[in-house]
Formats: sequence, structure tokens, C-alpha cells
Amino acid sequence: MTESAETLLTLDVQHVSVQFGGLTALNDVSFSVAPNEIVGLIGPNGAGKTTAFNVVCGFLKPSSGTVRFPTLGRADLKPSQLARAGVARTLQGVGLFDHLTVVENVMAGAQSRPGAGFFTSVLGSPKSARRERHLRLEAVAMLERLGIAHFATVMPGAIPYGIAKKVAVARALLGAPKLIMLDEPASGLDESELHDFAKLISGLRETMSVLLVEHNMDFVMPLVDRLVVLNFGQVIASGPPQIISHDEAVLAAYLGVDQ
Repeated sequence: MTESAETLLTLDVQHVSVQFGGLTALNDVSFSVAPNEIVGLIGPNGAGKTTAFNVVCGFLKPSSGTVRFPTLGRADLKPSQLARAGVARTLQGVGLFDHLTVVENVMAGAQSRPGAGFFTSVLGSPKSARRERHLRLEAVAMLERLGIAHFATVMPGAIPYGIAKKVAVARALLGAPKLIMLDEPASGLDESELHDFAKLISGLRETMSVLLVEHNMDFVMPLVDRLVVLNFGQVIASGPPQIISHDEAVLAAYLGVDQ
């Protein structure tokens, strides 16, 4: 059963531009993510996807325009504020803590939850010890959900890249997000791993909204409800994947097809 629209976070990016000196990385970019919707932000390398992702995440302040979260009634939030509001993200790289086991990495994802943070649960008091045991059980359950619980006690350096990608998603999910943003989740994965990840992401819409930043069109097309296509920092197309796949501007700019 899906979460009600009132409990999910929506995203509304309006007329965002980003300039670095004389370079315009984004030019008047607008898009949105509705409740229980998976939106793919795609485009060729250098199209501006990572810049847009960093703006939405609060890592980068736009030169103009706004990033609003209508269900929160707030705009242009900092990363720490986004985490507390229920926004989770994964990065293009895996970004795991090398000195923590897989299950401890997942436990760290609860840091944004009030009173449930991993780093505040290891203080040595009886209360914090109980909290840590409960959090560990939650983390193991999340790993089981993703089919990788047998890696729980392994260090990140000893697991395959595809598994590490799933661990990063498990860590993000443990924070119980209402909106999750995934940056290039398909990069570096083989066909079997891509299939597993597609199933995982598709299932997320039951409890959250999803913004998927990707360049692998074959991976994205059957997965998303709507696509936003960037090229040279501008939105060149937006709509259902069935329509976007036949859009002349997308074929020319993204696939290199001369119409």
C-alpha cells in the first residue's frame, strides 16, 4: 500500500540557473517530483545532471531560481535540514566508510532520525547499548530486504562493487526517507546487477518519491514514470518515457541521431 501524498515529500525545481564564472552549467531548469513518482533526470555526459543533483541536495547554491519542497512549505534547504526532513541520497560513487563493517555502514544511515543516530548510540550507557542493538537489528533487516545480509560483517573493501551499491542504498533507506535521490545507480553494474537494481528502485515508489539521476537510458526507460532530459545545462524534453524515446531533440542530442 502506498503512503498517502501528505506523508511524502514533493520536489519543485523552478527556473534554476548555475554559473561558474563565465560558464553556465544550468540555464533556467525546471522540473518536479510528485508523490509516489519515479522521475528520471537524464542526459549525456556534461549535460548538467550532477550540477542539478547537487543543487537539489543543497550542496550547491543556484545563481538564480528556487528548489522548493511544497509539502514542507520550505525552499533552498541545507543538506542537514534535508536529511532531518526526510530526504535521502546516494552519491555517484559508493561512499561507504572503509573502517566500518557493512552492517555498521547501514546503521550510520539512521543518523538523521531523531534519537536514533548510529554515532550517538555507541556512548556506552545502558540506554545507548539498547539503542545500538535495536538499530543493528533494523540494519540487518534492511540488508535482508536487499538480499545481501550475508555480507553484514564484511568490510567494504572486500565486497563486490554491485553489492557496495546496494549497501549505499540500504544506508539511505534506513533513515526512512520520504524522498530519495539516486545519483547514477547503474554505473559500473553488470546486466544481472542492473536487473536487481531496477526491481529495487521500482519497489521504492510504494513508500517514497524517487529522483533518479542517470545517463543509462536503457536502464531508466522501463523504470520511471517521467523523464526530464538535460543537454548543455538546459531541459530539452520532459514527459513519459514512451514519448521521450521518440523525441527528435533527444534522439539528436542524447543518442547522436541526426534527424
